[in-house]
Amino acid sequence: MANAVSAGWHGHDYQARFFWIHASALRDPDQSHVIEVSYEADGPKAFDDVIIRYDPPRASTGPVRISVDYHQIKFHVTGAGRFGYADLIDPAFIGAETVSLLERLKQAKESAPPNAAFHLVTIDSVKDNDPLAEIISAVDYSLRLDKLSVGKTDGSKMGKVRKLWREHLKLASDDELMKVLEGLHIATAQRSLTQLRDDVNLRFRVVGLISCHDSSEFRFDAAARSLKSKGLYQFTREQFETLCKEEGWVRSEPPENRLNVALRSFTDGPNDRIDALPENTLSLLQHFDGRHLRPGEDWVSAIQPAVESFLARIKQAERRIRLFLDVHTSIAFLAGRCLGLKSGMEVELVQKGRSGTSVWRADDGKDKPAASITTEQLHAGPDIALVLSISRDAVDDVRDYVAKQPTIGKILHITPAEGPGQNAVAGGAHAARLADDVARAVAKIRVPFGAKIHVFSAAPNAVNFFVGQHVEAMGPCVFYEFDFNRRIDGSYHPTFKVQ
Repeated sequence: MANAVSAGWHGHDYQARFFWIHASALRDPDQSHVIEVSYEADGPKAFDDVIIRYDPPRASTGPVRISVDYHQIKFHVTGAGRFGYADLIDPAFIGAETVSLLERLKQAKESAPPNAAFHLVTIDSVKDNDPLAEIISAVDYSLRLDKLSVGKTDGSKMGKVRKLWREHLKLASDDELMKVLEGLHIATAQRSLTQLRDDVNLRFRVVGLISCHDSSEFRFDAAARSLKSKGLYQFTREQFETLCKEEGWVRSEPPENRLNVALRSFTDGPNDRIDALPENTLSLLQHFDGRHLRPGEDWVSAIQPAVESFLARIKQAERRIRLFLDVHTSIAFLAGRCLGLKSGMEVELVQKGRSGTSVWRADDGKDKPAASITTEQLHAGPDIALVLSISRDAVDDVRDYVAKQPTIGKILHITPAEGPGQNAVAGGAHAARLADDVARAVAKIRVPFGAKIHVFSAAPNAVNFFVGQHVEAMGPCVFYEFDFNRRIDGSYHPTFKVQ
């Protein structure tokens, strides 16, 4: 019984933290189009956990601008849950007895304002080989209705999905079904309860509110429960400002004046859109299927020019930026090169990963001793393999790769003084020191004229970014990505070459 009660509280807290993340936009001048955020409000049943209203409507990844986002938030203590397309017609999937998620969606669309979006947010994942996985967009978690429409008969793979959903909703045609499904998003495998705590702290810091790091009890969970008990669940910008002042949450010093900029090749779901304005966001999600490029895409012709032109425009607009860096290793290196040491940019880095959200600044005072540096001569090849074993020891994987590359004759191996590990980097100052150590080691090794530095990194993206800031002085460099999930060969693959 105690475990069930605890799980229930965790579910409430997860929902509350999702609410606070979006409520922070009510105090963000960059998010002035967010006019109201509600928590367990009067809204369409099953999509009333968190409601966000916009005026003017927000941009989306398609041609339609969104006037309101309705969310159902589905949390479990463990993330082991799996579901498929058939579960969307099962009332038990949303903890109901008689009405399914799709029936709730159909009902909601009858009364919702035009251009509303509906979101299922869950830490669960789609079952392996379930057709549902093929129709959830990797860009914004919307349903790919074009993919769902493939196959003319009810006996086809997607036809079976359409038939089950259509008959469940008592609809006469697939066209009627598509109208119901339009605007539905299913955000799977979302961030943990602890990670949402980090995200609330970050968002509150950005908008000039206090954070809560030291206490085992996260004060904003209790605040949400208190608001709910008082019947306070709906906040405009003015009402949220009043709440923050009454609760003593407003910092005495104003928030730093930095331009929020987002660079993204991975997504964390619905919370991504409040990191930065659309015009200050470069989303590369359409080019990727998870960690891998989609068929027909190319690092050099598609990704590199997009990143370079985007950051060139940002440099012209603002010198002090907060860069949300949810990207592949190579893109972090490239971003550092674009915003190099001679650029005059002052950059604060935000990295949201599975181990939590981290804020990195080169001057944050969080430092450790200098890196440990070793060299290994393989043969007479002129090129150098630069191996950054910061989060894990990558040198064995690199040896396996370079054994087949006769031009790479030497390994330059960089590790933290205390050895690799997930917590090996103390903070921004330590990340910047490691990057400085890398640059000095490359200069000391005296790379032959015309030779290349091949960069293999197992490091936080803050380290990769800071190393990238030194690349201009290091000569020609080739960046690499590792095939972690062994979809190709479990080895390294080159991405960008920069001079």
